Amino acid sequence: MSTNRIRLAAVQDKVMPVEQAVQLIKNGMVVGMSGFGGAGDAKSLPLALAEHTKTHPLKISFVTGASLGNQIDGKLAAAHALSRRMPFQADPVLRKAINSGEVMFIDQHLSETLDQMRHHMIAKPDIAIISAVAITEEGYIIPTSSVGNSAGFVDMAKQVIVEIDHTLPVTLEGVHDVYAPATRPHRGPIPLIEVNDRIGTIGIKVDPAKIVAIVENHIPDTPALMTDPDADTQIIANHLIHFFEQEVAAGRLPENLGPLQSGVGSIANAVLAGFETSNFKNLEMYSEVLQDCTFHLIDTGKMTFASGCSLTVSPKYAERVIAHMDQYKDKIVLRPQEISNNPELIRRLGIIAINTAIEFDIYGNVNSTHVSGTRMMNGIGGSGDFARNAHISIFVTKSIAKGGAISSVVPMVSHVDHTEHDVDILVTEQGLADLRGLAPRERARVIIDNCVHPDYQAALNDYFDRACAIGGHTPHILREALSWHDKLEQTGHM
Repeated sequence: MSTNRIRLAAVQDKVMPVEQAVQLIKNGMVVGMSGFGGAGDAKSLPLALAEHTKTHPLKISFVTGASLGNQIDGKLAAAHALSRRMPFQADPVLRKAINSGEVMFIDQHLSETLDQMRHHMIAKPDIAIISAVAITEEGYIIPTSSVGNSAGFVDMAKQVIVEIDHTLPVTLEGVHDVYAPATRPHRGPIPLIEVNDRIGTIGIKVDPAKIVAIVENHIPDTPALMTDPDADTQIIANHLIHFFEQEVAAGRLPENLGPLQSGVGSIANAVLAGFETSNFKNLEMYSEVLQDCTFHLIDTGKMTFASGCSLTVSPKYAERVIAHMDQYKDKIVLRPQEISNNPELIRRLGIIAINTAIEFDIYGNVNSTHVSGTRMMNGIGGSGDFARNAHISIFVTKSIAKGGAISSVVPMVSHVDHTEHDVDILVTEQGLADLRGLAPRERARVIIDNCVHPDYQAALNDYFDRACAIGGHTPHILREALSWHDKLEQTGHM
């Protein structure tokens, strides 16, 4: 392995085949691994572990930053190697194991994982597996395309395995800004004032004695699968652009709006990409994932700077961004997720948060995790960190799904991730509902009038009228509140 990748002499003798390193992982261990949104995850070692487990059964508690690529979660789940998984996932095989009860999934706000470990609320990693482009002479692990929870895992784990990723260039060195809050009660404020501030180090400081193995990787990150913007997502973007223009005109927002956050996924990504057609300029982003929309807006001159913890881009953008990283270094920064998703920073910086809902109800409660209330989709991710603390909390979705069989607006959500208290704006292709300063009965009328597909509007108005006749601050007919979901389960149509 070249010395420009492992520049710390004290660990150069730790290089070994992945088949040897995988034997360091023992039954019952808590394993912390790099990776966020399919970017920056270790690959050769966890994939080798999935194969190893087929002949040497073991169970681990598996903790990452967020979801992983290369079907790692699915292959570990298929090998029955996972007893517990947190804090986020997006793999169909693992999803099935979670919903069957085989794997205990802890769906957690992404800002909380390291802080709970740091304060002994949940178990710390026995071993950390960290993807890196290099280890410097000064003993810094230089992460790859995400930081996620990697820095905290290295700090808290008893042992560290570094996976040197040869698919990514060493030009990533200098993109990261690694900072960790102190342990309570001696924690001061995080000294980040502007989105483009750098307050930490270029990499993850590691005690060389902790590194028990270094392995090589030649498997690339899995590109994000992004659905191209369509007519509906452009309409949603247009609704938001008009709303923001009104906010600026009223003096409630600055001309560049303030820092934007875009949740993971095709709809939020497509909506933000739609801002290319707006008159806004000098946009900034303070988010967890830097998706296609980020680089699209940077390339078109609309966005001046973006802060995140992960590069989660499609094949269309991955090659260009990585190949021209030197051109982006002064326009982006990657931070640990406990900084990118930090509630105090989100509130102080005045973030405008745009996240995606599975469904929302007539009072503004949002479900972003569970299909029909019981079946986990992916997890809450960072949407809760941003929604509760944002200057303006926005949720977007198309008004119908499955060709109209499902209404995304229902009488009562089947699972609540974001309560009505944390939701300011709801947007579908039908329109925008501004819920700020409205009581529940007022919110219901605004949501039904503006966000609901015409095929479902009359039924929701009928439900709400009959609920109001019964009374209550938040009127409901409890025997009917989840009847739409029950009908969907029975007939396949709401």
